[in-house]
Amino acid sequence: MNVDGKQYRTIWLADDGWAVEIIDQTKLPHMFDIRRLESMECAADAIKHMLVRGAPLIGATAAYGIALATRFNPEDSNLHKAYDLLIKARPTAINLRWALLEMLEVLIPLPVEHRIEAAYKHAKVICDQDAENCRLIGNNGSHLIEKIFQLNEKKEPVNILTHCNAGWLAAVDWGTALAPIYIAHDRGIDIHVWIDETRPRNQGASLTAWELNNHGVPCTLIVDNAGGHLMQHGMVDLCITGSDRTTINGDVCNKIGTYLKALAADDCDVPFYVALPESTIDWKVEDGLADIPIEQRDGEEVLKVFGIDDAGILNHVRIAPENCRAANFAFDVTPSHLITGLITERGLCDASKSGLLELYPERN
Repeated sequence: MNVDGKQYRTIWLADDGWAVEIIDQTKLPHMFDIRRLESMECAADAIKHMLVRGAPLIGATAAYGIALATRFNPEDSNLHKAYDLLIKARPTAINLRWALLEMLEVLIPLPVEHRIEAAYKHAKVICDQDAENCRLIGNNGSHLIEKIFQLNEKKEPVNILTHCNAGWLAAVDWGTALAPIYIAHDRGIDIHVWIDETRPRNQGASLTAWELNNHGVPCTLIVDNAGGHLMQHGMVDLCITGSDRTTINGDVCNKIGTYLKALAADDCDVPFYVALPESTIDWKVEDGLADIPIEQRDGEEVLKVFGIDDAGILNHVRIAPENCRAANFAFDVTPSHLITGLITERGLCDASKSGLLELYPERN
């Protein structure tokens, strides 16, 4: 990732070699603030309160949370305590459970005295693999964008609509849905991105817009309900979103509002793709609507908006009456029949069990 000309990942070891540092995403785009995590409790709090967010980054942070727990007490009981604390931080993103189980499977068989070094080593492996998987997703998805551009006789920009933030802030690096955009842009393909604001936490407005501007990708912020209008008028060539959990049958759970974009895309014959690494696939779940838990967050996120005022002060501002109630469903499920295809680190496939198993035959 590129921040004012300097390369960053979203999570890394501090100079002391044991604490973990992250970018506090709740302060973006107005303030670039690096936070230090020194315990599993700090890691859990960062996940729960969305200092880090996005399925791949949640998993990476959880892995380092286990490493921090191991540093203070490598006994089995403490590792299981750390698992229990971290798994409750966010219920929907499957990468959280995947990373925690991966860490325990590596650590529990080892002698206690070898666990600390192994924990930090394997957390780094998880981070490095995520960055590489996202790079491969970007490479595979960029070919879709390039094909659309080549078929355009007027060589106008390829207009891509995305929802929420699935860029490098949502992963260790590169991102999922934005990775194809970055790689296509870097290859010289003319691109323009429509950014959904993504209420209520406005990850599109605050994170995706900040990322794309830092990378020099032309983009325009729109209100969430404008996407259908743009598609009706031929102003969107392609939709790409990320995923927090994908079922073995190809249903996709992503930020609330994704389903409505998929409906509009289907009605307007606009290709709708979802980009994800294998760690986001839940191989044990078939029916996304019935079996994926949907996180319900504090209604205050709906009742207030967060931003910077004319005096340069970061603040929450109430937009609803004092006695108003609010429901805050954080995710929805897009059924597989509305999805044109899945973009993974191994290639593209249909949003179906047969499509996923073709890419991942070892899961059969």
